[in-house]
Amino acid sequence: MALLPRLLIISENDQTFAALAEGVERLGWPSMVTPRPEDALKALNDQPIEAVILDLKASIDTYQSEALARRLKASVAPRHLPIIAVGVPDALIETPGFDLILSAPLHTAQVIVRLETLVRCAIAQEEIDLRQQTFAEFDIGLEGPFQRRDPFKILAIGEPSPQCLALSNLLTRGGAEVTGAFTAYTAFDYLHEQSFDGVFMWGAGHECEALTIAAGMRRNTKLYDVPITLCTSSDDPISAPDAFHRGVSDLVLFGASEQETAQRIIELARAYRHQCATRAALDRVWTSGLMDRDTGLFPADLFAAHLLRLSRASIQFKQDLTVCVLRVADSDEVRQARAGGWLDRALPQMGSMIGRLVRTEDTAARIGPDVFALALRATCLHEGQSAAERIGAVIAATAFDSGADHPAFVAEFNIGVAQLEPGESAASALERAAAKSLRPA
Repeated sequence: MALLPRLLIISENDQTFAALAEGVERLGWPSMVTPRPEDALKALNDQPIEAVILDLKASIDTYQSEALARRLKASVAPRHLPIIAVGVPDALIETPGFDLILSAPLHTAQVIVRLETLVRCAIAQEEIDLRQQTFAEFDIGLEGPFQRRDPFKILAIGEPSPQCLALSNLLTRGGAEVTGAFTAYTAFDYLHEQSFDGVFMWGAGHECEALTIAAGMRRNTKLYDVPITLCTSSDDPISAPDAFHRGVSDLVLFGASEQETAQRIIELARAYRHQCATRAALDRVWTSGLMDRDTGLFPADLFAAHLLRLSRASIQFKQDLTVCVLRVADSDEVRQARAGGWLDRALPQMGSMIGRLVRTEDTAARIGPDVFALALRATCLHEGQSAAERIGAVIAATAFDSGADHPAFVAEFNIGVAQLEPGESAASALERAAAKSLRPA
C-alpha cells in the first residue's frame, strides 16, 4: 500500500526532483512531484501535505514564484504551510511566501533536516495562534513573534585566508556583524559568551576539525539549532552525508561566488531568527499570570479550554493529536512521603521538570494534586507513548528530599496515552488516557 505524501514538490525538472523525492521517501517523507500549480493546490486539499518544495526555475521569475507560494499558504490557512524555495532568487528579500531559500543541488540529508525543523516551527506558529484564542477567553492577551531588525550576527571560524576575508567583508557590507574566530577554542568561547544567528566555517584542509565543531554545537542545547555553513573543496574526503549528519546545515564548494555564499548564510540566519522569535512567543505564556502557581504548568481549567481548541484544530488541519496522563504511582515510599508532606513539596519540582522535558509547542498541565497531562500536537500514539515514557524515566531517576532523618525517595508515574480518534471528543480521549493511568504499569 502506497503511503500518502507528506511533501509536495513543484518543479518542471522531473529528473532532478524525482531523484530527490525518491531519496526523501526512503527517509520517511513520501512525496509527489508536479509541475502544475493547479495540481499542487488540489493536492494540498486532498492529501496530508506537511511541506512544499518549490523550484524557482519552474516559474518565470522569483516574484511569480512568491505569488504561487502565497496562494498555496492561503489555500490551507489557518494552518501554516512551510515552503522551501530552491534556486537563486532575483534578490535577497524577505518575503512571507518562502520560509527558506536553498541553493541547488540539494542533498537528501540536508532536505530532511530542514523539513523537520520548518514543520515543527510551523506547528509552533499554529500553537501561538491557538493559545492567543484560548487566553483571550480568560481576558489575557498574548503577543505574537517579535521580529528583530538588528543586523544578523555571524561567527566566521577558520584561518583568515583571502577567500574567507572576502566573504566576511561581503557579509559586513551587506549589514551583518561578523566575528572572526581562528581556532575551535576561540570559537566556542564566542559561542558560549554571545548569541549568533549563523556560523560559517572555512574548511581549507581542516574539514575534520570543522565537523568536530559542528558536532559539538549539536550536543549543546543552546547551540543545537544555530545554522552552520561549511565551505569545503570538492576533493575533500568528507562526504556530504557525513557532513549533514554531523550537524552542517549547508555545504558550499570552493569556487562558488562570495555573493551566492553570503546569500546562503544570511538566508539560513533569517530562518533561524524567525524560529527563535516563534519559540520566544510561546514561552511568554509562562509569564501570563494564568499558570499553576506551584508548577508553572497549565492549570486544569485552562488546559481543558485549550485541549478543546486543539482537538478542533487537529481535525481541521488533518493532524494527529495525542494526550498523555501521568499519575504518581502508589508505593511504600510514596505513601511515606505523602504522610510526611514531602510528596507535596516534590510535586512542584516534578511539574517543573515536565515543563522542561516537553517541546515548546506542546501543552503540559497539572490536572490534579499528583496528576499531570500532556497534549502533543502532530504526534501519533506511539510517539506520544515514547515521550511520556521518557519523561517518566527522568522522574523515576530523580531522588526527592524526604527530610534529614530519612533517605531521599523516588517516585514513578503510571502512564496513560490516547490518540484522538475520528469523531471523538477531546474529553473522551483524555478520559481514555486517564483510565489507562489508573492501571499499574
